[in-house]
Formats: sequence, C-alpha cells, structure tokens
Amino acid sequence: MTLVAVSKAQPPASLREAFAAGCRDFGESYVQEALPKIAALGELAAAWHFIGRVQTNKARDVAEHFDWVHAVDRPRVAAALSRARPEALAPLEVCIQVNISAEASKGGVAPGDALQLAREVRGLPRLRLRGLMGMARHTESREEQRAQFAVLARTRGEIDAAGIPLDTLSMGMSDDFAAAIEEGATMVRVGTAIFGARAREDR
Repeated sequence: MTLVAVSKAQPPASLREAFAAGCRDFGESYVQEALPKIAALGELAAAWHFIGRVQTNKARDVAEHFDWVHAVDRPRVAAALSRARPEALAPLEVCIQVNISAEASKGGVAPGDALQLAREVRGLPRLRLRGLMGMARHTESREEQRAQFAVLARTRGEIDAAGIPLDTLSMGMSDDFAAAIEEGATMVRVGTAIFGARAREDR
C-alpha cells in the first residue's frame, strides 16, 4: 500500500515535515503550484504524483518533472506525455482514470472504454501503464463507497484478463480510503487527514 500525501495548497515546509514523518510520495494537482515546490525540495528522495486533469499544453511540464500521472483519460493526453518524457528519465508511470461514479463533473473514461485506452497507452514508448484511478461520489454510506470502488477493481480484472497486467488501483481519499482499501486499493491519496483542512477544500 502506497500513501500519496496530497500536498496541493501546502507550503514546502509542511512537505518537509511530512517527509520527516515518513511520507515519500506527494500528490499535486496544479502544475504552476507544483513546480516551485519540486525545485525547492529537490534534495528529498520523494516521488511526485500528478493527480489533476492533464491539459495537453501542460503535458511537457508534467512529463519532465513528475514520476507518476494518475489521470490519463484520453489518447491525446497519453501521446503528449510520451512525446515529452525525457529519454534520460525512466518511463513515466501512469494510471488510466475511470469514471466510477458516473458523474459528469468527474473526468475519466467509462469502465467499458478503459480496455481500449489501456491498449493505446501500453503501446506508447515513454509511458509505463501501471493501473487505474477512480474517485467515488461523496457519500456517507460505506456500502455505496465500496460499490463504486468495486467497479474499478472489476475493470482492472477485465483488463488483466485481456492480457494487460496492471498492479495499481489508485483509489480512496481522506473520507473514503477505508472503503477503498477494503476493495483492493494499492494507493490512497490523502490530504486533509495528513495536513488538515484547507481554506478551499477539494476532496
């Protein structure tokens, strides 16, 4: 299990404290906010995860400075990241975002379309397809949370069965990570539970 500390809106000093406490993976959603932090904390042996929606005009910055991308949801984005990933770096670790909540406000491909996108991503030379990412709709019901995360787990099973092995399920945030773990999460993205509430709260 990998804990990704969602560090958007947090200053570098807070990330240093989290690193000292044992956090090694940090998640950022906004390129312009993240790049100065990555530079300021360059001496730390940290892994940087881009967890926001990737805009193609920001793909080069993401590909050059991050280790993981969690929200690949279009072939065009995947191709842009692959083109921009420097040869001197290891392939970029990526997850396909699947819309497990069926909410129009959330990105991601429909579960039934994930296999086709996985086939396209797997063929790109500078990317390494690791798994799937999903975000559940907000609900207080543990059963409803688990049902949504189960969709992502089933989708991974279908892709595995098609001959594309995946080892990562990135799912679960501060208010639902326990349900995600019960459904097989291998990565959880937790911000509030680590750093406290932000002035502008994004789940």
